[in-house]
Amino acid sequence: MTADVLDAADPAALDRAADLLRAGDLVAVPTETVYGLAADATDSAAVARIYEAKGRPRFNPLIAHVDGLERAERLVELSPLARRLAQAFWPGPLTIVAPVKPDAGISDLVTAGLDTLAVRWPDAPAMTGLVARLDRPLAAPSANRSGEVSPTTAAHVAEGLGQAVALILDAGPCRVGLESTIVAVEGERAALLRPGGIARADIEAIAGRLEAPASIPGAPRSPGQLASHYAPKAKLRLNALRPEPGEGYLAFGPDAPDHETVINLSPSGDLAEAAARLFAALRALDARVDRIAAAPIPDTGLGEAINDRLRRAAAGK
Repeated sequence: MTADVLDAADPAALDRAADLLRAGDLVAVPTETVYGLAADATDSAAVARIYEAKGRPRFNPLIAHVDGLERAERLVELSPLARRLAQAFWPGPLTIVAPVKPDAGISDLVTAGLDTLAVRWPDAPAMTGLVARLDRPLAAPSANRSGEVSPTTAAHVAEGLGQAVALILDAGPCRVGLESTIVAVEGERAALLRPGGIARADIEAIAGRLEAPASIPGAPRSPGQLASHYAPKAKLRLNALRPEPGEGYLAFGPDAPDHETVINLSPSGDLAEAAARLFAALRALDARVDRIAAAPIPDTGLGEAINDRLRRAAAGK
């Protein structure tokens, strides 16, 4: 039986979603990045249902979503640098990985047994409204089967996980369209674990040069680091100047070739527009062809995150 879909802006829908989450059920919730598969982060049985529904490896940790800096500080130890980053980018598409507090009350399944926790305050009224109603954080990876293309609309969730969730909250297409940037912070040092909805340069303006994860001893693993991830069923070929016969083409910029199966992420070459459209475009092409060629994307700004997702989508294909 497919889950009901309700308007995420309707307080009655949020009340119903909160009741379901209290009962240990899963709810698909829109954020500015992608739709999340939410469960009470303090309830191990509920969090286990996330892994089961997604087919997600249990060594792959989850992000705990909060509704403010105060709640985040109940869960993790934020160094002065981590606090500066939070104050600059929250609410928004930045996840901070920091030491988890002993009394945080978070399920070990959320941390995957690590001594750190990934925390985010999203710019998403539905998610923060649910956290406030429950008065506890929500674990919420992307609402899709593990390794597949992330959902940016309620219809994407219904297509992939409609029978695994109790309710889908619909807020239309996600504004950012890429998962959050993940940064691990240890004291005054920061490492980029996953590029995402905030560009590296914007973070480095506050944190200084972001280090590679291995440069910080004991740097934690985080969501979104599997080599093969965000993948369509179709074979994906990268940095293609033009498609070959039988390929769909994921284009970028004003000079896209004339082709029967082409989706242009941004005819004007706007990386923010391209990021917001990436996952929906991959899904659309995947439904029409079994081979996709992707145009080169500049590796600057949000282009770094777009290229990260494309490389992982193409891995092993």
